[in-house]
Amino acid sequence: MRKALDALYNSAAALAALCLVGLLIMVMLSIVGRQLHFHVPGTDAYAGYLMAASGFLALAHTLKRGEHIRVTLLLAQLTSPWKKGLELWSLGFATALSSLFAWYCCRLAWQSRTFHDISTGSDATPLWIPQIPMAVGAVILAIAFIDELVLEITGQRVEKSSDEPLRTE
Repeated sequence: MRKALDALYNSAAALAALCLVGLLIMVMLSIVGRQLHFHVPGTDAYAGYLMAASGFLALAHTLKRGEHIRVTLLLAQLTSPWKKGLELWSLGFATALSSLFAWYCCRLAWQSRTFHDISTGSDATPLWIPQIPMAVGAVILAIAFIDELVLEITGQRVEKSSDEPLRTE
């Protein structure tokens, strides 16, 4: 199960990276188009869609690597039982919030598809298409929080700390 979950997180991160490459292509196409006096309609909208997709698809991978912003000032001062309790409460609350967020993201994409909602720009893209990566990223984030909660409950969670403060001068 661990290998499957890690593959899911890594696959979502790889898709996020591909979306960033697509974003670069859209921006470069827009810049080159301005310089050579041609216009490709919808490049700004598609760049925005790809940026949102890359952000959402990378959330779970970022969480699993311990790169999300955490306030550890309070945690460092607590004793073991209090620290464990606060970790469980935090992960439980984050799991509930991310699950609700995933539910509503999926619902939004479904409603956009049902109502045939399209973008207001010149591209007239059906909005459910760019909303799918957002919903998928939110669902994978909820799975990652459930994973973290289960690992914390079973005592298998390894807290990853970033070395970022060590690199500042």
